[in-house]
Amino acid sequence: MEMSYVGSRIERRRHGRTYPPTSWNTTCRRRSAHRNPAPGTRNADIDTFMKQPQDHSRRLLVAVTGLSPQIVTETLYALAVRQEPPFVPTEVRLITTEEGAERAKLSLLHPESGWFHRLRTDYDLPPIAFGPERIHVLKDAGGRPLGDIRSPEDNEHAADTITDVVRELTQDDGSALHVSIAGGRKTMGFYLGYALSLYGRAQDRLSHVLVSAPYESHPQFFYPTIRSQVIYTPPPHNRPYDTRAAEVTLAAIPFVRLRDELPDDLLEGKVRFSEAVTAAQRAIGPAELVIDLPARRLRAGGKLITLSPVQLAFLAWLARRRKEGREGVECPVPDIPESGHAETFLTEYRMIIGEMGDDERTANRLREGMTHEFFSQTKSKLHRTLTRELGRRQAAPYLVSRQQSHSRWLYCLDIAPGAIRFEMLERGGGPDRKTATLRSRAFDEAAR
Repeated sequence: MEMSYVGSRIERRRHGRTYPPTSWNTTCRRRSAHRNPAPGTRNADIDTFMKQPQDHSRRLLVAVTGLSPQIVTETLYALAVRQEPPFVPTEVRLITTEEGAERAKLSLLHPESGWFHRLRTDYDLPPIAFGPERIHVLKDAGGRPLGDIRSPEDNEHAADTITDVVRELTQDDGSALHVSIAGGRKTMGFYLGYALSLYGRAQDRLSHVLVSAPYESHPQFFYPTIRSQVIYTPPPHNRPYDTRAAEVTLAAIPFVRLRDELPDDLLEGKVRFSEAVTAAQRAIGPAELVIDLPARRLRAGGKLITLSPVQLAFLAWLARRRKEGREGVECPVPDIPESGHAETFLTEYRMIIGEMGDDERTANRLREGMTHEFFSQTKSKLHRTLTRELGRRQAAPYLVSRQQSHSRWLYCLDIAPGAIRFEMLERGGGPDRKTATLRSRAFDEAAR
């Protein structure tokens, strides 16, 4: 990289292009953010927020293609050559069919005539990792490569593959994705854009490449060349055009980012497209808490969750107070156990484990009353479980909050009282239905 001084400015020249320096105000803001971070904000979060996509160490161009691999070079040209500031990928990922993969290998990656290599050479771009191993071929239910997407089943498998590729690539906090939906069948572009909406982060971008006529979809056009090169329109006109005169631009597509609404298991493990969409739909719906004590589970945000008896009893204790319009509870003072807390908690707990359940260990811990340690640890474990199952934002209405009332701090649920119900849930898991029914009747009698 060359450095040159222009007045009081420093300009950087690389690969034949000039990049402006970072402004002094931006530098000061970054330093101030690190010295005085906002409460609850980590420096790593600040770095990610302040960084632009081109500032990330790992930069990926992700695209879907069908029979026109030109989408890759056209988008790469627009990003790395035409755009200011440039976004030069460090690697390219391609999602396509079996035939699309073969065309990409021959048209883009051939060691002698590949247009991807020509583009890099013509515009002096740095090394970009892109080879057959970075081409994701769509497969059918039997694991066989798809030659095309023809049936509803093919569409489902394509959606699942595209979703999983995007989910995996967005797990790296040091990466920034630029996703192009210009190629392939329309459903492929839709699924890719939707997957980025589900998993995309602040640094990720979505676009569609625009190519001027008559170069658009021309089989011999891959990008505006530096040197004059003549191509011809199809017969009968056979009109000549110079590829150097082509115009290639990007249309940025804003998208809603739903990543924070998804539970951890959908962020970390392989998931079907339909499952991710369902989770996102639950996240934007109204909060509703249904507790089935005999079956040891609840439904929150539309999802069935099984809790340990202690965690479920703790949540039920506070949920019942909220439903009945009573105020929250105080956390016990260290070394001063609360006998009233222990009594009401154990009532819920025994409804969960049943008459034949062994409550000796928990009862012994609360013999002198509920301690500060028991209250705090149980609340923390409950929060971790709900956050893992629902995701940070979706879990928020069901977490125990702290509110000040005069000179006291009270712990309660924020969910509306009318959104809390105690009833039996129908889907599987938990004790058998006969046992659950008997416990439910016993619970109703105790509650009365």
